[in-house]
Amino acid sequence: MFNSKVALGTWSWGSGRNGGDQIFGNHLKQADLQAVVDTAMAAGLNLWDTAAAYGQGSSETLLGNCLQKYNRSDYFLSTKFTPVFASDGEDAVDQMLSESLKRLHTDYVDLYWIHNSDDVEKWTPKMIPLVKQGLVKHIGVSNHNLAQIKRAKEILNEGGVELSAVQNHYSLLYPQSQETGILDYCHQNNITFFPYMVLEQGALSGKYNVDHPFAGDSQRARTYNPMLKELTALTDKMSEIADKYSVAVADIATAWVIQKGTTPIIGVTKKEYIADTKRATDLKLTQDEMTSLEDLAAKTHVNTRGHWEANMNK
Repeated sequence: MFNSKVALGTWSWGSGRNGGDQIFGNHLKQADLQAVVDTAMAAGLNLWDTAAAYGQGSSETLLGNCLQKYNRSDYFLSTKFTPVFASDGEDAVDQMLSESLKRLHTDYVDLYWIHNSDDVEKWTPKMIPLVKQGLVKHIGVSNHNLAQIKRAKEILNEGGVELSAVQNHYSLLYPQSQETGILDYCHQNNITFFPYMVLEQGALSGKYNVDHPFAGDSQRARTYNPMLKELTALTDKMSEIADKYSVAVADIATAWVIQKGTTPIIGVTKKEYIADTKRATDLKLTQDEMTSLEDLAAKTHVNTRGHWEANMNK
């Protein structure tokens, strides 16, 4: 259904609440990001993921501006309805989507997500008219547990719409969606699984360790710096495998989730990262390497669940 092996994420773009400056300590400009988009599009990476919640719409604005020079049929847009930021009115979904469409300079979204599972019964039915009207091509749910995913699928099916995708936090360090059966359910029901935080906000990129921690006072630095010691054996093994294949360390984490039958969302902030991401789509790890990485990840005993994420075991 979705041809690209990876999606390019823009959570770290923009500024303000939930924006790249607060979460990641980034301060990215339009010109910097235009180079990222142009490099990605030239490489055939054209599936872009954003959300109205990222930087209070500023991520969508930056992405929309960068994509304006391209034909709409040449790229695939994924954005999100976030219940916690919705208005109280009956037209809350329509209103948020309308604002997203304006920022993205488009009259339709290829993939529209319910960003969290606050009220499956309330919000899921409101997706159906959007598909019927042609404003949205496909529907996905994000940060839902297995029971909520199944219920959302039932509601959509009753309205003649398919559940096309699931987007959850999934990485070597956070395998809950695998352990709880979500990944298997998606594979069995032709639902594309999009993992986010595959690189754990850079902690699995090979760029950070005890001697080179995240700088500044971003949320990312506060969360991951205390874990870096526990990650040493894992990231050392990732570096060893990366040297074997002459790829970046981050590519190992990306290749691992791809080989789990997923379409990872990889955050991109610099054009130099595009070549690495492209290489990861062709990288094939051996089963021994996959198992070794999983064993070392389990031994870290870290918990990288975000404060916004529900426990999928409940």
